[in-house]
Amino acid sequence: MGTAVGGERSVPRYVQIADEIVQQIRAGVLKPGDMVPSESELVERYGVSGGTIRKAMVEVRASGLVETRHGKGSIVKDRPPVRHRSSDRFRRSHRRGGKAAYLAESAQSGATAKVSVLYIGPMEAPEDAAQRLGVSAGTQVLARRRLYFRNGTPVETATSYLPWDVVKDIPELFAENPGGGGIYARLEDHGHEFAEFVETLQARTASKAEASELALSPGAPVVHLIREARTTEGRVVEVCDTLMAADQFIFEYRIPAVD
Repeated sequence: MGTAVGGERSVPRYVQIADEIVQQIRAGVLKPGDMVPSESELVERYGVSGGTIRKAMVEVRASGLVETRHGKGSIVKDRPPVRHRSSDRFRRSHRRGGKAAYLAESAQSGATAKVSVLYIGPMEAPEDAAQRLGVSAGTQVLARRRLYFRNGTPVETATSYLPWDVVKDIPELFAENPGGGGIYARLEDHGHEFAEFVETLQARTASKAEASELALSPGAPVVHLIREARTTEGRVVEVCDTLMAADQFIFEYRIPAVD
């Protein structure tokens, strides 16, 4: 690494190349759906080694603006990531307007959303979900497992665990489409008024099975999010275990500065 005038370190060449490619994407020179030039093309253009280009492309991929397809190279993503708004996405007004949280946030970003239901039915509560629900591990609960798509790309899986005594008299919760506003609206219809939603997030790499389900590269980063839906009576009536493709989401939280 060289040293600039005044003793400041110069920016590595691969970083300069990565910045230029990222700026081309943001300026629209490389448009959504375009292929990023191949390694050999970039080597010729910039007059550097293949190793330098590979390091530059690591930086470009880290920007979240491209996705790499095995055997095909890197392609510019068609839209910026969904923005997750914790202070907005569970507003009661969205449910009253007939929109569940995922559909509401996707609409705000201009994305086309689709939800595929993978399983609905009884299940023994996993240990972590059981603890959060206040029941013994193995207790029967209702499980609802979904796969969420954004513009045709799988971006998130989610499994909701709900106490059986809460759901047994709400037939809509056993249907693929629980109706406008989603399962939270149906729970509120039956007297379970929500006080807050508590989310815990952990960033990690995807397992082989998880990467396959979300069409990710092996070892791609994911966000594991667990949410508790708490009522005004202090009961957790849903635990949602969610796995999200990290490059598809931006998390924005509003934190009050007063008591």
